[in-house]
Amino acid sequence: TRYFVDHRKVRVVGGQGGGGGHSFYSEPRKIFGGPDGGNGGDGGHVILKADRQMKSLSSVLPFYQGFHGEKGGSKNCYGANGAYIYVKVPVGTLVKEDGKVVADLTQHGEEYVAAYGGAGGKGNRFFLSNENRAPTLFTPGEPGQERILHLELKTTAHAGLVGFPNAGKSSLLRAISNARPAVAAYPFTTLNPHVGVVHYQDYEQVAVADIPGLIKGAHQNKGLGMAFLRHIERCRFLLYVVDLSVSQPWIQLQDLKYELEQYKKGLSERPCVVIGNKIDLAQSRINLPLLKEQIDDRVIALSALTGDNLEELFLHLRELYDTYVKTEQSLGQSPVKW
Repeated sequence: TRYFVDHRKVRVVGGQGGGGGHSFYSEPRKIFGGPDGGNGGDGGHVILKADRQMKSLSSVLPFYQGFHGEKGGSKNCYGANGAYIYVKVPVGTLVKEDGKVVADLTQHGEEYVAAYGGAGGKGNRFFLSNENRAPTLFTPGEPGQERILHLELKTTAHAGLVGFPNAGKSSLLRAISNARPAVAAYPFTTLNPHVGVVHYQDYEQVAVADIPGLIKGAHQNKGLGMAFLRHIERCRFLLYVVDLSVSQPWIQLQDLKYELEQYKKGLSERPCVVIGNKIDLAQSRINLPLLKEQIDDRVIALSALTGDNLEELFLHLRELYDTYVKTEQSLGQSPVKW
């Protein structure tokens, strides 16, 4: 089983430079040809590269080392440089060192040199001078850069399903996409974010992330806490999932927006729609008009279990996505495509 991993500690070491060559040119009738030791090759870098095919940090190993440069040869031949090592990471990966963000890989193909390779050593030909016609001095290659980095993934889905435990987020994601998060009748069934893709007839794809359930005090790291609040940061619009069968469901919405706002100012003001789940229950049909009276946001009542009214959600989800694409293009930026 491949688990979703959104944190990884990685030690990266650049390749060591090759040592300089130490030799003297010699052939018949030209015995004192002079020094001809070439320089060593540079060590290879370790490079992090964002790839949209990667969805988790589970394939990232705890240690990477670049290839070493080759030693300089005779006849002024330089050693070959060490090959670069490319480490594929998901789009949306933050790179931190000592708690400070040193890179944010948000675009497909974006690269960051995690560790530079060492410079190659100088051969004895480099030290030739009028004062020293037969130098025996040569230098070894320098060691590569060594760093300990913390990789942190922030999901870059278009939409985020936000709700309290057992509101039906996972069931809804299963109903609208091919994602298969766990579903059970107890809280915190979902312990890792899941991303499902909604396909449309014109081949557009909208990514929807199922964020594990929030509770009151999540911004203070209660429950699953801030470990998953950060995945909501990069969602372009939010789908608030509330359980219509409980009394006063609008209280859930107020609490959810409060937690988001406390975590990051302005997060609760992003484009959104309120999804009233479990409309197949009798109590839900009584609470639906009361919910619409209490809030100004658009409410879509549906049942993830029976599939009632999912079509309205598909249509409104596409409207939110198209608005996001037009906004990004008007600002001269390229929208995230899944």
